[in-house]
Amino acid sequence: MAIKKQFLKSKPVCKVTFTVPAKEAKEVLVVGNWNNWDAKAEPLQKLKNGTFKGTVNLESGNSYEFKYVVDGQWQNEEQADAFVWNEFAASDNSVINL
Repeated sequence: MAIKKQFLKSKPVCKVTFTVPAKEAKEVLVVGNWNNWDAKAEPLQKLKNGTFKGTVNLESGNSYEFKYVVDGQWQNEEQADAFVWNEFAASDNSVINL
């Protein structure tokens, strides 16, 4: 898994590209507090090599909590900037700092 950040000079926006290797998966989503944890808001596209990839525009200067949903299973990003405990889910959430 990987995260790539591209900060725009013209706007206070960061293009965040999420990449998840999941050859056997049928569907991978990225959900977080920027999209109210809506599991259908940010589907990642499956590439020919079996990797899922997608880009989300997020406001710079903020931190966001998120997780991946791989075929219905919630997973964290191993390379996240931080992790924070989520009482509701009784597990950690990944954090990205922009």
